[in-house]
Amino acid sequence: MLMLLMAQTTEEEAQDRRETLDRLLLEIAAGDQEALAQLYHQTRAAVYGLVLSYVKSAHDAQDLTQDAFVRIWEKAPQYRPQGAPMGWILSLARNLALMSLRQRERQGELSEEEWDAIPAGAPSVSPEDRQVLQGALAILEEQERRVVVLHAVTGLKHREIAQLLELPLATVLSKYHRALKKMRTHLEGVDAR
Repeated sequence: MLMLLMAQTTEEEAQDRRETLDRLLLEIAAGDQEALAQLYHQTRAAVYGLVLSYVKSAHDAQDLTQDAFVRIWEKAPQYRPQGAPMGWILSLARNLALMSLRQRERQGELSEEEWDAIPAGAPSVSPEDRQVLQGALAILEEQERRVVVLHAVTGLKHREIAQLLELPLATVLSKYHRALKKMRTHLEGVDAR
């Protein structure tokens, strides 16, 4: 019974969040700058986390996050409330990140400075834990790392990640669980030392 109640509460919270984001996007479409500020406050960590997972540069991710909200301001009149406002927002951010990658054609690993640039809204991690986390994430393949970061840092559900990355849900779930297993094995080896 408790599990059912918790699932209903979580679904109600998700529905409330969708309705709030829908309302803010419609207000932005009408030219409300305060609505844009509220949307930014509520979604910046998710947008930044997604963009950072693509461009792997804190500076570029910060710039692209700002660009994403400019794009949201410009494209809001085209938004139609159909149930996934966060998906619409993150699709705009993802497209900007992909365009940036195509223009720059560069890849790299996340540095300590770039991990430290994750917005304050993200879960707090000590420097020691951050170092262990970086080591664990470094053993993952690119797509596995992206799925883990999107789920853990931005809080996206697996279904949303699948839509965003244009992958089947089963693939996202498989990559996520495989990544957790690899990280667990790596961390157990680190603890044994």
